[in-house]
Amino acid sequence: MDRRKFLRAGGIALTAPAFGCALQVPSTDESAGSGHTSSGQRWGMVVDVPKCREGCTTCMDACRAENNLPEPEDRRLDVHYIRKVRITRKHTAGELETPLPLLCNHCDNPPCVQVCPVKASFKREDGIVMCDAHRCIGCRYCLIACPYNARFFSYTEGVESPQNPDFPQRAHGVSQGCTFCSHLVDQGKLPACVTACEGIGARALIFGDLNDSDSEISRIMATNRAQGLREDLGTEPKVYYLGL
Repeated sequence: MDRRKFLRAGGIALTAPAFGCALQVPSTDESAGSGHTSSGQRWGMVVDVPKCREGCTTCMDACRAENNLPEPEDRRLDVHYIRKVRITRKHTAGELETPLPLLCNHCDNPPCVQVCPVKASFKREDGIVMCDAHRCIGCRYCLIACPYNARFFSYTEGVESPQNPDFPQRAHGVSQGCTFCSHLVDQGKLPACVTACEGIGARALIFGDLNDSDSEISRIMATNRAQGLREDLGTEPKVYYLGL
């Protein structure tokens, strides 16, 4: 397709939502370009909120180092795959503040995938939601669509001295978000945040295969004590919380 035809077709696709037309997208089980072959797993995470330590940034530091995420001078431009907020709840003893880790929920029905006009956002067969930087055109539709505020736009180049030389530098001008450290998961390892949390003995993050009935995460889910965030939206998140 020549440039003129491409731009004309792209213009139609990008303006369709403004006129209330349904954006036609492929199945969310899209793994093209991911270099991943499914082996029947479906990855998920449980956050044990009471075990998350006040003031601890171990998971965030490990994620930033593993994925070569820069520390920007302007915090408004920060790209952080995992972050911590503080929720306030009323209690008989007064108001209690609880630290709460937030990250991409790797939804079974991800809005970021549905709105992407160029199929840059996709869901692998194992459930991990990713963005292909080579396809991304920087439209930021996915940032707007994500109800968990878990997608970020990279305004800057990668770090000058990457802490992880084996991981490619992040591109700028594209969408980014947590990938469950898919490059580690594909090697049979845990995401960096989970390993770091286990390393300090907190074990607030539990990662595993939801399709394996013998896995720790499946046993937790079988108790019906874990819940996802905004499940009412129909996104079917795969990050669950205990003790909320």
